[in-house]
Amino acid sequence: MLTKLSIQNYALIEDISIDFSKGFSTISGETGAGKSILLGGLGLILGNRADTKTLMNPQRKCIIEGEFNIENYNLFSFFKQNDLDYESLTIIRRELLPSGKSRAFINDTPVKLSLLNELQSSLIDVHSQHQTLRLNDVNFQFQILDSLANTKSLLENFISKHLEYDTLNKELQLLKEKIQQETEQHDYHSFLWDELEKANFKEGEQEQLEGEIERLNNIELIQQNLNESYILLSDEEQGLIHKLYEVKQNIEKIKHFSKDYKYLTDRLESLYIEIKDIEAELSVMTEKESFGKNELENYNNRLQLLFDLFQKHKVKTIVNLQLIQSKLSDKVVNVTNAKSILKEKEAQVAKSKKELRAIGKELSLKRKKITSSLEKDLAYMLHDLGMPHAKFGIAVNQTNTFFQNGIDEIQFLFTANKGGHLGSINKVASGGELSRIMLAVKSIMAAHSQLPTIIFDEIDSGISGEIALKMAGIMQLMAANMQVVAITHVPQIVARGSQHLKVFKFTEKQQTKTSIKLLNKEERVLEIAEMLGGKTITETAINHAKQLLQ
Repeated sequence: MLTKLSIQNYALIEDISIDFSKGFSTISGETGAGKSILLGGLGLILGNRADTKTLMNPQRKCIIEGEFNIENYNLFSFFKQNDLDYESLTIIRRELLPSGKSRAFINDTPVKLSLLNELQSSLIDVHSQHQTLRLNDVNFQFQILDSLANTKSLLENFISKHLEYDTLNKELQLLKEKIQQETEQHDYHSFLWDELEKANFKEGEQEQLEGEIERLNNIELIQQNLNESYILLSDEEQGLIHKLYEVKQNIEKIKHFSKDYKYLTDRLESLYIEIKDIEAELSVMTEKESFGKNELENYNNRLQLLFDLFQKHKVKTIVNLQLIQSKLSDKVVNVTNAKSILKEKEAQVAKSKKELRAIGKELSLKRKKITSSLEKDLAYMLHDLGMPHAKFGIAVNQTNTFFQNGIDEIQFLFTANKGGHLGSINKVASGGELSRIMLAVKSIMAAHSQLPTIIFDEIDSGISGEIALKMAGIMQLMAANMQVVAITHVPQIVARGSQHLKVFKFTEKQQTKTSIKLLNKEERVLEIAEMLGGKTITETAINHAKQLLQ
């Protein structure tokens, strides 16, 4: 619960510090005295966005600090998950700098505003007058039911499964679209793949083809030089081999006279063998190098096919052609295997859908189970709040649609008139009726939640007399389980508070300021008397104020 609130340099507040007690506290003050400023400051430490225009002195920073007793509210895991120091008396601080920057701290650890917002839902429910309209909001209606039906874990499971189902469903649709696109292009891809498969070009083949074509284009020159070379080597009288043989024979005759001659003979022998080997290869090449009738044409045609494929696929190398062939193969195979892939994905979606529907039905049953008791409780409280003929209805209907929070459609129905037909609450309930309904709802929800604090900001607008006393009684009952703070203009409600704070304006050094004070017994009598009868306080008003306080 909120134990202390300190505000410095914010709007009309120079420096105030308020201690809050447990139970039921009330805050009063004239219109425009600055009650909304208090809520604005509180909102900043709960994560609301800041504006430097709210600085009272634009040269100084604004500091707002809240002290919360969180000992009995199971928040240890939240602090641990977010790497924060857990203190049973936790301090949240917000600083607004003149530069426009803002800083937030939890127990002196810097935090982001999103974390303050997250923590807010476990600390305080600030209910202002305009929030009464949330009764018309379907999401809020679901929050009411789910809070009372204790569906938190089931709802979290549904949300998780819904995300999984949506993901699988999107994957299925993308797969169908992909298969459709690839099926439409299947014949073309098959043709391209088949064309590359039949061409069967190997890496390095382009250079090989170009070399062969170059050779065949010069075949006559090649044959002429091969023949002449062979003749120069092999002629029986003038050939190089014959002459070399004679030289070798001459040196062999004198090799025993010197080691040098012997060495020369060995070299000549090696040379003779090498030349004979060259002669043999020239003989084979001369016979082999013939010009086939279609050989050059075949090579030219294959090279042209390669260039055509390069141009068609916008590449320059055989390696890139092979990569394209591989990709085309995958596309062809994907379409071929599409039915089995699609069938498997459809089975996954069907299974996920079945599981999601089962959770949705369980969620729906839990909601329906508490509608009857909620209708009775609301009607009972509304009777007590001056609507003796009020009836309430809650329609929960299962659908075939998966919403973010289940498979239900919900409608809150209401009539305030005897014999009246139930109609949608957003069409038949007036503003005053909505205020009383919201108080009844909050009261019922408070008994089922561990929320430390609820603040009512003029929820009692337009209410007075006996109904105001009834509303105050409900707030007192709520305060038995939680801290309740009511900002109000209604004396019957102010009088029921165990603690009464007054917000007021004053002028100091030509500047209007707002402050707040805790009223003692005598001051409370005067404040309530003024609320009852105006600035001129009569004996009757004082007596009435004393009666209310008693």
